[in-house]
Amino acid sequence: MTTVHATPAGGAAISFSELAGYSGLELVAGLADGSIHPPPMAETLPFTLLPPEEGKVRLLVAPEPRFCNLTNTLHGGWIMTMLDTVMSLAAQTTLSEGESCPSHETAVKFVRPIFIDSDILYVTGEVISRGQTVITLEGRVEDAQNRLYAHGTSTCLIVSRKQ
Repeated sequence: MTTVHATPAGGAAISFSELAGYSGLELVAGLADGSIHPPPMAETLPFTLLPPEEGKVRLLVAPEPRFCNLTNTLHGGWIMTMLDTVMSLAAQTTLSEGESCPSHETAVKFVRPIFIDSDILYVTGEVISRGQTVITLEGRVEDAQNRLYAHGTSTCLIVSRKQ
């Protein structure tokens, strides 16, 4: 049995066949409400996933010292990963059962540095277009005052999860 990294609240791994029984929105909603445990990557780069809408996902993230570079600003790789994550999750919410959407390309522009003493940040991903094979997205990193820190675009490919 092939397993994926997501696990249900009980802790047992979910097989591809079980995962294929969820729509993308159900899967992301399960991650948000805790009925499906997040993959191990979420332990490395923690965030809070807010309840999703179809085509839109929002994360709450807190700057941590372990993600800083020498100037005590958050490393660009952390910012890029948060944007890639939120846009991929937004794409996921549009999928039918049995579909997956790996990232094809992600591009990020940095607007201002994020300092370690920054408050909670909001990372938002939204679908711009969903075709038969490609989903186009945009993402933003903002603070509570709606100041923009970074923004990006992404494309995800729609593929069947069938083995």
